[in-house]
Amino acid sequence: MAVGAVSTAFAGGLSGCAYDDSCYDRRLCLTPPTSLCDGNPNTAPALDECGVFVSASSGDDNSPGTKGAPVKSLQHAIGLAASGRGHGEAPTRRVLACGGLFEEEISLPSGVDLWGSRLCHDGGDWSYEWSGIGPSASTVIAPPARIPVRVLGGDDAGIAEDDATSVIVGVRAVAADASASDGKSSIAMILSWGARAIVRDSEIIAGNGKDGEPGEDARSEPANGGVQGNDGADACTADFAKGALPVVTVCDDGIESTGGPGGYGDIKSGGDGASGQPVHAANPAGKGLGGTGAGSVGCRDGENGIDGLDGGRAAGAVGIGQLSIDGWIGVRGEDGKKGGVGQGGGGGGGSKSRGEMTACPAGRPQAGAAGGSGGSGGCGGQGGKGGGYGGASIGIIALQGSALTLDRTEVFAGNGGNGGVGGTGQPGGYGRWGGDGGKGFTDGIMWGACRGGRGGEGGRGGDAGGGLGGPSYGVASIAASVNFGPDAPANSGKGGVGGLAGNAAPDDPVGKGLQGESMPYRQFEVPDPPPPQ
Repeated sequence: MAVGAVSTAFAGGLSGCAYDDSCYDRRLCLTPPTSLCDGNPNTAPALDECGVFVSASSGDDNSPGTKGAPVKSLQHAIGLAASGRGHGEAPTRRVLACGGLFEEEISLPSGVDLWGSRLCHDGGDWSYEWSGIGPSASTVIAPPARIPVRVLGGDDAGIAEDDATSVIVGVRAVAADASASDGKSSIAMILSWGARAIVRDSEIIAGNGKDGEPGEDARSEPANGGVQGNDGADACTADFAKGALPVVTVCDDGIESTGGPGGYGDIKSGGDGASGQPVHAANPAGKGLGGTGAGSVGCRDGENGIDGLDGGRAAGAVGIGQLSIDGWIGVRGEDGKKGGVGQGGGGGGGSKSRGEMTACPAGRPQAGAAGGSGGSGGCGGQGGKGGGYGGASIGIIALQGSALTLDRTEVFAGNGGNGGVGGTGQPGGYGRWGGDGGKGFTDGIMWGACRGGRGGEGGRGGDAGGGLGGPSYGVASIAASVNFGPDAPANSGKGGVGGLAGNAAPDDPVGKGLQGESMPYRQFEVPDPPPPQ
């Protein structure tokens, strides 16, 4: 009877058994007592030494955060719990939050607990409202922007133990639509690298993602056009008539289109005109060739330059994007390619002044007429910019090395945003006419020289591809440990529709971005390391 009485008395003390030097007392106290601050959130007493108290309605951040004088903001309470209230007090590593709305984003170091839904109004004793509170959690964390809850790990946590775990109980974290830092996605909770958290009796809710922005259209006016070729010199105006000088178009990217110079005019024969530049590798029709000079027969005109290639339609966005400390990064549609520059026209062939023809009058220069130079081609149009990705809706993101356990907690994701439409390309510049060949001295008796060819049209800039549709994931992770415990469903909404390519019809799939995924749980692959520099 005496032994039982002593044991009961010791077990009831706040500090456990009182040890002395007797063997008898040591036998009664073989197992050290458990602190009243430890235990289940449903039953642990709300004592000042067990946590920092916070109330959005009645708290004051100048208060010490005790039960009778709570602080007002969650983040301030977390700081006191992680470092202590001061005056040498040890950190409690626990926050007890009253029911109410907290319009703030919080960063919770791993190892600091957040126990919400405490009864504190009208003389409440800060006990837990009830077990299995789930969607009825009365502590609501709902900032107007940004991510409501971040759990920090590693060096960011500021907690010594490597395996420190935060227990989050009785909270309702609600992310506003398109409230993440990219202004598109909605994410309710992120576990950073190495963070550890158990989420119990809670509800985690992401809003909807925002539609991706349309890609920028290129200018609607055509790109720089070509320059008209120079005319050749007339017959009997020089002892040797040089062909007309070339003309050049310099485009914004430094690429040039040059009309071929005209052929020379001389006494017994005319020179060939030069080909226009740039010479295209595939040119079976012989576009842009220079005309031949006069010999036994008359000269020939330069050929028109080949048109620059159109940029075509770019590809739509593919892939699933990637996770980061800021949330989710999507994929834009591919930018439209620049149109090709038009080839300059070939220079016209030069002529001659003697043979079967009447020569130039005595006392005048004796050369025949010179050929005109080809006109230069137009510049290629600029491509449109790819459509932006739609924003994601993700309840929880768990990054590398983190550990997440969900217990009696429901996670909801909204709908992903639609991908943006791709931008349209710019029309190519116009090619210009070649210059006229010089005239013979007497019409119908002395041959005139030949004209240069027209420069090719610049290719139209390509239309850009559409952006990726935003995904909807209940939980998304990358190299993390995720455990769905009892009564912990993850719910996804709809993935966003991929954006159309520029100038595409609604039912045209070419250049359209992929539809965003919709999955309750998505595991991302670890990205490849960047190549060595």
